[in-house]
Amino acid sequence: MTLLTQLDNGADREWYATQAVQHGWSRTLLALHIKNRLRLRQGAAVTNFEARLPASDSALARETLKDPYLFDFLGLGDDAHEREVENGLIRHITHFLLELGAGFAFVGRQFRLEVAGDEFFIDLLFYHTRLKCYVVVELKATAFKPDTRGSSTSTCRPSMLR
Repeated sequence: MTLLTQLDNGADREWYATQAVQHGWSRTLLALHIKNRLRLRQGAAVTNFEARLPASDSALARETLKDPYLFDFLGLGDDAHEREVENGLIRHITHFLLELGAGFAFVGRQFRLEVAGDEFFIDLLFYHTRLKCYVVVELKATAFKPDTRGSSTSTCRPSMLR
């Protein structure tokens, strides 16, 4: 009934029905994903996967990510700082993992990484069980400024992560 009453498009109904069966969504979770327009966000994140991954892995990796991620459940204002967003996500890790999608496992926060003698701290580190790779989430409350090593650009608001 949720598919019939909340969706007008047959292709959308089929996509959400397939996802619900594949991921074992409850009716409530299905309705939430429809409300949050998951189908439009799924696979829309800006990435460098095509340039950095083999073609066979690139499509699966791209479809794993969304743009934007919705963090309304944190209850933070648009002027929240990165650390407030991070702390809120940790407090709501179950909701956060459901928003990320199937296959994500939380590894840690402020994970120390050393590259060419420089020390970095990854805001949030996940492992994706289907992709069999780590996924790094770097939170930015302002426009992301890439360094000279070739990072991609991104923005972050408490209710939305790109």
